[in-house]
Amino acid sequence: MIEHFSYIVTVFLMVAGLYVVIARGNLIKKLVGLSIFQTSVYLLYIAPGKLIGGTAPILAPQYGIYSNPLPHVLILTAIVVGIATLALGLALAVRIREVYGTIEEDEILALDHQVEAAQEPRGEQREEKGA
Repeated sequence: MIEHFSYIVTVFLMVAGLYVVIARGNLIKKLVGLSIFQTSVYLLYIAPGKLIGGTAPILAPQYGIYSNPLPHVLILTAIVVGIATLALGLALAVRIREVYGTIEEDEILALDHQVEAAQEPRGEQREEKGA
């Protein structure tokens, strides 16, 4: 069981992050859930990259087991992309808050439906006047 601890943590974080993204209506909470989900993906890639007793891939006669550096390099790139994605999401949340006055998904959708309902009769009246 302890051998697979990192995988258990990875699955827990993945499920928790996915639950937060799906179940919550607050845009900030959705971004936090997305970050938790991304962290689980980082762990999923890093866990098999380190071998017990392994060393950096520097060829030397005294070393026989090497750790793979590729997952760590890929994760550094993924972290940068994740931070950029989070920053963009937060910037969008700020703009949505300025326009709608809320960051709750249900309230935003309700406001959009009210605007659409208010615009529909006006469009029909214009068509009738022109005909």
